[in-house]
Amino acid sequence: MGKRGHIHDFTGAEIREGDTVVYAARRGNGVRMTEAVVLDTYTERFKGRTIPMLHVRPTGRESGFVKRSTARPARIVADHVAVTIPVEDPAVTV
Repeated sequence: MGKRGHIHDFTGAEIREGDTVVYAARRGNGVRMTEAVVLDTYTERFKGRTIPMLHVRPTGRESGFVKRSTARPARIVADHVAVTIPVEDPAVTV
């Protein structure tokens, strides 16, 4: 079997390294929307299923009143992620 292809967000946009994405992050008993830059895309196997994963670094722009205490990279599932600013593709010239 070959590889299936690329990782996409729920709108169908391809997620690549360097893209800026928005995702929901837990904070205490609530949820906030967090903006982050994608460092790496990969997949993991869990109970016989392939799950798309992202290694992201938060930019510091997020919803809520309380500021994030650390800007450490996080590993998240790519299910409910939206690409807001795609990285420029050097192969495509206009």
